[in-house]
Amino acid sequence: MKIALHDADKTKFPNLALMKLSAWHKRAGNEVSIYEPLFRSTYDIVYSSKVFTYTKTELPFVKNLIFGGTGYDSHMTLPEDCEHIMPDYDIYGLNQSYGFLTRGCIRKCKHCVVPEKEGDIKPHADIEEFLAHKECILMDNNVLACDHGIEQIEKIARLGIKVDFNQGLDARLIDDGIARRLAKIKWLHPVRLACDSQSQLESLRTAVEFLRWHNVRPARYFVYTLIEDVEEAIERIKFIKGLYCEPFAQPLRDPKNDKKPTQKQKDFSRWVNHTAVFNSVLWEDYAPN
Repeated sequence: MKIALHDADKTKFPNLALMKLSAWHKRAGNEVSIYEPLFRSTYDIVYSSKVFTYTKTELPFVKNLIFGGTGYDSHMTLPEDCEHIMPDYDIYGLNQSYGFLTRGCIRKCKHCVVPEKEGDIKPHADIEEFLAHKECILMDNNVLACDHGIEQIEKIARLGIKVDFNQGLDARLIDDGIARRLAKIKWLHPVRLACDSQSQLESLRTAVEFLRWHNVRPARYFVYTLIEDVEEAIERIKFIKGLYCEPFAQPLRDPKNDKKPTQKQKDFSRWVNHTAVFNSVLWEDYAPN
């Protein structure tokens, strides 16, 4: 059979589900390629996957089309033997591995689809199940909330690979023991944390103090910051900057209600995320422009 893979999001980030489907079909002896509109009539099956609900999908006149991913259906999952297969990294030409150690989350953030889609935190895989390189991008939603996740962090340190927890670590769960473990890891990028509400500020301060005490390197700490009410967000951004951390503003886009960011949220996020502007121009001076 001829299998085609369609990455609807078209971002710079590879689609993990498609990489697993590619490996699964190749193991079965099928021919797999990236979807090309000109050859749509030659494919036996076309898989289209997307992560974001707001991504527009244009696949006219395609037969035997299978949709998947949170952007289409938050409850759809891969077959178990496909979910736990070594991904086909060659389809994206990658030199880094990608995967999940855990699934789910202990938090019930109102705008997040993870609790509804995956439920409470649980073990998912050993890192060696999907590790094919010396660098690895881990996409766990709350790896520190699971004993299995912490055990895998210890294993990562022993393996000596470089990693990036690209969804961020829950600062509320970073104590002296966790910081000590994180200090043994080789990091691909700045340590990523998150601070989405005023109630998390002191937890963030404590986490940063522990991380710095144990010399977690690189010393740059990157903090995801959800932006809903801009006036409230300003205080969080000031606090984060005061800790000598780098805030990264993300304007709220609520997939449950199809709520799009306001222009003010987008302007504020643009100001925060443009480092040169953020470090030289106050929001009060930037906003009118």
